[in-house]
Amino acid sequence: MLTESVASRRLGEGYTRIEHPSGLTLMLCPMKGYSTAYALFATRCGSIDNSFSIGDGEMVQVPNGIAHFLEHKLFESEEGDAFEQYAKTGASANAYTSFDRTAYLFGCTDRFRESLEILLNLVTTPYFTEQTVKKEQGIIGQEIRMYDDDPDWRVYFNLLGALYQEHPIRIDIAGTVESIAGISADLLYRCYNAFYNLNNMVLSIAGNFEIKDVVEACDKILKPAAPVRVSTREVQEPDEIRTRRVEQTLEVAAPLFQIGFKGRAKSYRENILAQVTGELVCDLIAGESTALYRELYDEGLINAVFDTEVMAGPNYLVNIFSGESRDPDAVFARLTDGVRALQERGISEEDFERARRAAYGRYVGIYGNVESMAGMMVLAKLADFGAYEPLDLLGELTLNDAQAFLRENFDTERCALSVVRGPQEA
Repeated sequence: MLTESVASRRLGEGYTRIEHPSGLTLMLCPMKGYSTAYALFATRCGSIDNSFSIGDGEMVQVPNGIAHFLEHKLFESEEGDAFEQYAKTGASANAYTSFDRTAYLFGCTDRFRESLEILLNLVTTPYFTEQTVKKEQGIIGQEIRMYDDDPDWRVYFNLLGALYQEHPIRIDIAGTVESIAGISADLLYRCYNAFYNLNNMVLSIAGNFEIKDVVEACDKILKPAAPVRVSTREVQEPDEIRTRRVEQTLEVAAPLFQIGFKGRAKSYRENILAQVTGELVCDLIAGESTALYRELYDEGLINAVFDTEVMAGPNYLVNIFSGESRDPDAVFARLTDGVRALQERGISEEDFERARRAAYGRYVGIYGNVESMAGMMVLAKLADFGAYEPLDLLGELTLNDAQAFLRENFDTERCALSVVRGPQEA
């Protein structure tokens, strides 16, 4: 069993990485002084992985939404629902599917070992039948219809649909009622056997726990898995966006908007690390301390819910500005003008250092939070980077790096506006 200690030279902290004989990678970070433990059992299987092959086999096309469907189904077994088991230990359990991964998790203050064994068992013992699949289609179908009427969800996916022409990131994570109707027990097993091989997964734990308890639980439950090589379809996404503007009418008190810039997509690792620089540049463009933000706020074009984020993963990178506005088109025009002006005059050294220090402080906070640290270790394994690498990147980031990101990933010809407004304003 290969064991490696990974330390941060900046924080004086570290975690242990263990390659378990089963094939599973363990990322373990005991944190002194914390009362809770937080565990994530994850695989690189997300909603964008709708076409894959095993080894040199043929490419298999599966229905959109199958990764999310599989996440739901793994909580069921012949013995019953895993949530009932967690209720007995007092752990708070959940799971999520994103574009690039699926994770199963729990948090607890005691009875950690029991909760961990529940987690290991639920993820490694799939149980699918046509009858239970049909039942789940009805449940998830209701969830999809609910999100179809959710303004925040729609303004987000409408934006992605405007920016991307071919990449499956434009498709709702849960799929559609029509697409999940094509999911069968056999397809679920095919996806599970491809993506849930222990050699392609990670168990990440941070907080109050003992490493020996984790290793003993894995020794007890996990069986060695033969490595499986999974390939996913490489999408040929055009440089151009699909459309400049998209609008939908839903019940909202004030119009919602999202403005997105389609970045220059690179590898999974490169995009995830670039996200750190992107967050800093978004802050330099329209963060609370900028003149542009103050002007928009003082004129009543944005309010306190205005926010920025960078979304990154395999072959996608999007810089997003979102909020509420009585005139989203005016915000769009002013923001794109502001981007062009900043590109022309350049970022000042003073502004850059302010933003870099603020970003550095935020990331120090991530490493001091059990949930965030566990999530960072998962991402580090799946995207193949060191968990402390983002902090080192920020510590060494230069003004030229920020300028280059601004030029490369904020092309005002590759941006779009998504709006959701109420029927009274349509």
